[in-house]
Amino acid sequence: MGEHRAVIQETPEGVAEGRPRAAVVRDALGVGVAVGLSGFAFGVTAAGAGISTLQACVLSLLVFTGASQFALVGALAAGGNPFTAAAGAFFLGTRNAFYGLRLSQLLELPRPVRPLAAHWVIDETTAVALAQPDRKSARLGFTVTGLTLYALWNLTTLLGALGAEAIGDTRAWGLDAAGPAVFLALLAPMLKTSTERAVAVLALVLGLGFLPVLPAGVPVLIAALAAPVVLWMKGRRP
Repeated sequence: MGEHRAVIQETPEGVAEGRPRAAVVRDALGVGVAVGLSGFAFGVTAAGAGISTLQACVLSLLVFTGASQFALVGALAAGGNPFTAAAGAFFLGTRNAFYGLRLSQLLELPRPVRPLAAHWVIDETTAVALAQPDRKSARLGFTVTGLTLYALWNLTTLLGALGAEAIGDTRAWGLDAAGPAVFLALLAPMLKTSTERAVAVLALVLGLGFLPVLPAGVPVLIAALAAPVVLWMKGRRP
C-alpha cells in the first residue's frame, strides 16, 4: 500500500467523506489477489496429506481461514490424530472472534447480512477495514477484500489439489514444503514489535522442541503458550 493519506472533508450536511472509492477498491483488490493466490499452496499441501480434492475444496469453502487450514492438513500429514489436528486448527481460528468484536462496531452491518459477513472475518479483511478512515470506506474495503479473497482462495485450492493429483507424489517434487513456506511468508511482515518477534521465536522453539516427543498436532497447542509467557515476562519488567 502506498503512502496516500486520506483527507476527510465535511459536506454541507455535515457527513464525513472518506477515501475515494477507487483507492479503497485498489488496495482491497491488491490484498485479495496477493493472498488468494496462496490457495494453490493449500491445495497442494492438502493433496500431499492424503486429503481428496473434494475434501480440500469443502475445507476452503466452509473454514476459509488459511492458518487453520494449513495447521489441520499439516498435522494430518504428520500422522496426527484428527481430533488433535482439529483442536489446533480451532485454536488458531479463535482469533477471528476477536476481530469480529471490533468489526461489528466499525461496520454496523444490517442483521440479515451479519452471518454471511462473519464468514469473511479473517486477518486480511480486518486489516483492510481497520485501515479506512470512515465506516463507508471500511464497508467497501471489507466487502471487496472478502469477495476477491474468497473467490480466488477457493479457485486456487481446486487448481492446486487437481495439479498435485496430476503430478503424483508431491514430496518427490518438494511441494510438501509449499504450505509452511507460504504461512511463514504471510506471518513475517506482521512481526513488527519486539514483543511479537519474541512470541514468534518462543513459539518456534516450543513447537520444534516438542515435535519429536509429542503426537502430531499437540506441539502447535504447546506453542500457543508463547504469547501468555512473553506477556507475563514483559509485565514483570520494572
